[in-house]
Amino acid sequence: MAVLDVYNIKKEKVAEVEVADAVFDATVKEHLFYDVVRMQLAQRRSGTASTKLRGEVSGGGKKPWRQKGTGRARAGSSRSPLWRGGGITFGPKPRSFSINLPKKVKRQALCSALTLKRRSEKLIILDKIELPEIKTRHVTQILTTLGAHRVLIIDDHNERLQLSARNLPEVKVLQPEGLNLYDLFSYDMLFITQPCLEKIQRRLAA
Repeated sequence: MAVLDVYNIKKEKVAEVEVADAVFDATVKEHLFYDVVRMQLAQRRSGTASTKLRGEVSGGGKKPWRQKGTGRARAGSSRSPLWRGGGITFGPKPRSFSINLPKKVKRQALCSALTLKRRSEKLIILDKIELPEIKTRHVTQILTTLGAHRVLIIDDHNERLQLSARNLPEVKVLQPEGLNLYDLFSYDMLFITQPCLEKIQRRLAA
């Protein structure tokens, strides 16, 4: 098993922890990244765009003019898609954009991304993150000490940290259950507190 150093928020090494090879030293399968990220982005789409067909537009029941003798083209309804204010041809209708992928594929993609973070030394394990009060500057000081700016932080039920970091556009705080591939690639560094590390390994090593 791989061994990672555990630091405190002052960047002092306080311990070492063994991590599961299946999660942090897995075979990197980069071809899975596209499918999983595409699935995540597709599930964020509301799919509520809707247009009216010619049968759904109000009015147009009367024939605009007689069939013959006017010199104009034949017209049966003013709600024709050819007319201004008429129905829309092949317009969008409410639909689901969700894509289904096997759980095994999503798990392997996540393990591959975590392995890349560890190998590129962009993963830091922290013993804990305790803030004396809800202040953005406390989070900024921690990031400065640890030498990071675009950071994804995984911590469990740390309300002070979540509220203190919400005004920092380059910092995101997630619960261990919310760890996902898109956010891993969106942020340069990954901070994981030691209690969350165990939860992540239990979730992904199964």
